[in-house]
Amino acid sequence: MKRILVTGGAGYIGSHTALALVEAGHEVVVVDNLHSGRRAAVPARAKFAQGDIADQQFITDLLRKHRIEAVLHFAAYVVVPESLAAPRRYYRNNVVGSLNLIEACLDSGIAQLVFSSSAAVYGLPRRNPVAEDAVKTPINPYGSSKLITEWSLQELAAATNGKFKFVALRYFNVAGARADGKLGQAGAQATHLIKVCCQAACRTRAEVRIFGDDYPTADGTCIRDYIHVEDLVSAHISALHYLDDGGENVALNCGYGRGFSVQQVVACMKAVSHVDFAVKVVGRRAGDPPELVADNALIQQYLNWKPRYDDLSVICDSAYRWEQTLRR
Repeated sequence: MKRILVTGGAGYIGSHTALALVEAGHEVVVVDNLHSGRRAAVPARAKFAQGDIADQQFITDLLRKHRIEAVLHFAAYVVVPESLAAPRRYYRNNVVGSLNLIEACLDSGIAQLVFSSSAAVYGLPRRNPVAEDAVKTPINPYGSSKLITEWSLQELAAATNGKFKFVALRYFNVAGARADGKLGQAGAQATHLIKVCCQAACRTRAEVRIFGDDYPTADGTCIRDYIHVEDLVSAHISALHYLDDGGENVALNCGYGRGFSVQQVVACMKAVSHVDFAVKVVGRRAGDPPELVADNALIQQYLNWKPRYDDLSVICDSAYRWEQTLRR
């Protein structure tokens, strides 16, 4: 069992991971500034500290007080359109904040870090599925902030001669909720398609907007690789085991290796919810790639990762049932 710090552990993915770690018997400390996270999402058996990773002294003191052995780093701003409107805010939080955290880890003798990266580092990939060695040309500050942090980890870890190691997990489209109904995505200002569809099915949103239906895909709408949040959680735990076993620094895609169009997701959500919610096609959003699907061979090879929820209807159904609990 390990003493683990989870940054951003009151947020969607961080809280799911923190709960799984607690259930596995680890000692978990969650740090979150509650900008978008919920205090109620922090597991009862985890210790909680409200604060910001930008405060390096605060983080250093926390690491040393709790004798932390490993860090799972989720704390970040993650809304792409917002990053375009407020790039300085994203660089300050995602890049400078991450550098402060990494430096605090190095100063405190932390040996392991798992970083929440993103498929946004690839920008507009030339081919799909996209592999880890593809050209990385982010097209928004959010993606750039993740790539800069990956570069920082690579160079700072290399300078320690193996004393500090990391795994960067590049998420594709995360969705869904725990099957037991304990946790799900709770943010009211949803931007992700499945969450937006859930709100429309629960009648808390007037309609679902499709941003363009003239892409070079079978039905004209964008294709994405959707991964269930619980499979993403298992990838993080597998990454910790990999580092425990002496694994080297690596960046890995987190996806299922196949994609679904916006129209297919909308149809699936209507089927599982039995609600014919309103859908409106509007103009394209700037920077949306027609297709973004993971080549997931390496994560299976390096982490022996085996997804359990690779089924769009399972993802949609769990997300919809969670959304219903929020409305009760």
